Amino acid sequence: MSVRFADFELDPVQRTLMRSGVPVDLNARYFDALAVLAGAPGELVTKDRFMDEVWRGIPVTDEALTQCIRTLRRQLGDDAANPRFIETVPKHGYRFIAPVEHDSPAHAVAAIPDTAANAASRWPRVLLLAGMGTMGGGVAGLFGGLVYGLLATAQPATGAASVLLVVLCLTLAVALVGAGAVSFAVASADLAPDRRWFWRVLAGAIGGFVIGAVVKLLGSDALNLLFGAAPSRITGGGEGAVLGAATGLGCWLAMRGDPTRPIAPRAGLAALIGGVAGAGIALAGGQLMSGSLGSLARQFPASRLRLDPIGAFMGEQGLGIIGQSLSSAMEGALFTGCIAAAMALALRSKAAR
Repeated sequence: MSVRFADFELDPVQRTLMRSGVPVDLNARYFDALAVLAGAPGELVTKDRFMDEVWRGIPVTDEALTQCIRTLRRQLGDDAANPRFIETVPKHGYRFIAPVEHDSPAHAVAAIPDTAANAASRWPRVLLLAGMGTMGGGVAGLFGGLVYGLLATAQPATGAASVLLVVLCLTLAVALVGAGAVSFAVASADLAPDRRWFWRVLAGAIGGFVIGAVVKLLGSDALNLLFGAAPSRITGGGEGAVLGAATGLGCWLAMRGDPTRPIAPRAGLAALIGGVAGAGIALAGGQLMSGSLGSLARQFPASRLRLDPIGAFMGEQGLGIIGQSLSSAMEGALFTGCIAAAMALALRSKAAR
């Protein structure tokens, strides 16, 4: 299974590189890069292939690959200007040009397989993205709660401070729970073999559906238990699936490519996707936070909670379809944009280490 070239012996199973019987020190990422090159002698290995098989979908700059090749050449005693082992193919990639010998002709050295051990090594990144995404969702809930709390306190005969605090805490709690589920699902798409865009969208939709359905079930049961009544039109699995899918797509767009790019434009694009999804949910008859709060207030006439100023701002009597669409668009934009921005920031911090 090992491959020999010049006075080197590369064993991808034992993950060793020997020069005349003496170990050559290489970190895991650079070892994988050499295994990819030596496993395809004479063939062009593109930058995209390095990204897929060595960095396994982790966005890195071209400089990271350049530094990798520079280190390999130094360890092999190679010269970029007059290469014996690694030849540069400008603007395309690299080629391994040294003659190689295999222990068995039937076995060629290929890229390190995507085994369960490799998948396990991605869990720290998954947890980092999930944690940052959850915090991003919390920021969205904080802003949304402040907006709805301040609108609610504009009503007469209300205890402004208590209403603001209750609405803020409720919105923040819902945002954290929803963001935690969706962020973990979206981040878990890193465990998929090819990590293509639709895995993040599908994972986000599943995470949103599950948490939306659970929250609706528990919320309805709790209200029925405490008050003997519960509104039927509160956010649930369908709304969660749509917003989760939008968040998955927004995060994929925000995290792809060079992680050092400015985050604001990427987060803005994700927010746009989330805003469209939020407005679409309201127009289709679904509910997000504002619609759910409005349903709760209507179910209990003695409630002091009113979001009528949203509708009044749009020239409506109460919270009508225009007001709901506007508020749902804001919620979707905040939720998706903040989660995507937080995940992109996590990747930038990781790349800077």
